[in-house]
Amino acid sequence: MLTALRQRFNTWLFRPKIESGTVILTQRRVFILPTRQGLGLGFLLVLMLLGDINYTLSLGYVLTFLLAMMAVMSMLYAFRNLAHLEVRAGRAEAVFGGEAARFVFHFRNPGALARYQLVLRHENGDTLAFDAPAQQVSEVVFPVAATKRGWLQPGRLTLYTEFPLGLFHAWSYLHFDTRCLVYPRPLAEAPLPPGEAPDGAGRRSVAGDDDFAGLRGYVEGDALPRIAWKAYARERGLQVKQFSAQVGEELWLDFAATPEPDTEGKLARMARWVLDAESQGLRYGLKLPDSELPPGSGSGQRDECLRRLALFGLGGKP
Repeated sequence: MLTALRQRFNTWLFRPKIESGTVILTQRRVFILPTRQGLGLGFLLVLMLLGDINYTLSLGYVLTFLLAMMAVMSMLYAFRNLAHLEVRAGRAEAVFGGEAARFVFHFRNPGALARYQLVLRHENGDTLAFDAPAQQVSEVVFPVAATKRGWLQPGRLTLYTEFPLGLFHAWSYLHFDTRCLVYPRPLAEAPLPPGEAPDGAGRRSVAGDDDFAGLRGYVEGDALPRIAWKAYARERGLQVKQFSAQVGEELWLDFAATPEPDTEGKLARMARWVLDAESQGLRYGLKLPDSELPPGSGSGQRDECLRRLALFGLGGKP
């Protein structure tokens, strides 16, 4: 309840704005407040000042004002640590569901002094600390969990620092229009569908589950059911059974041909098909209820197929 009220208050007060290009943290964009330690020090300074006044302690005045000056300098350093930084969002490579999207941000420090103990914080609580050397551009990769297919935006990030003494918390908000495409998480294994060469020829054998194709040496990670235990009993070592399937040179990966009852399961199977067809050098096309992609091959074909699977049924900006 309290967290929700705080978020609504921050949204109303700071009015988040999605930005593009290079953002310069001018003085109006940097906010600063004392931390708990800073408030504690302030309370202590007030008590010390009252004691100095009541008992006319000259050395007490000196100590009190020295500590006060140190606190003021700490506030200035915390503010200077963020002010006039230049921030730009980079390109985020597409990932599969369940992986971490890697959002790239470039921080340029135009000043002659390095910026220390800068922290990027996501709304989910994840943080990443880094430094920004003087007159250099620092590339910071901020990971965000990709839990759902489609476009993923990092949302509003908070850049803050409590350098050097932790007495003041200086921060600014960053909300860029960058985004990352999240593909459906592919099934671990799914045999390719039969091929359909236009002239009826060109079928060839590829890895599959239909026909026994021989034995090969065991490799760590192979499934236990595939191990040839009879061969092992004859002291021929650990070997794994291989199977093959007949497919055509031209495959149609059809949404309607998937056995899964739900859309996400169908897309996961089709993502597996796309990856396997591409790795085996096949020509493959895509059939979805709302679109069709002619057969092709190569990384461009693979990326376009995965993009269509990622955005299927979501609408919005492609």
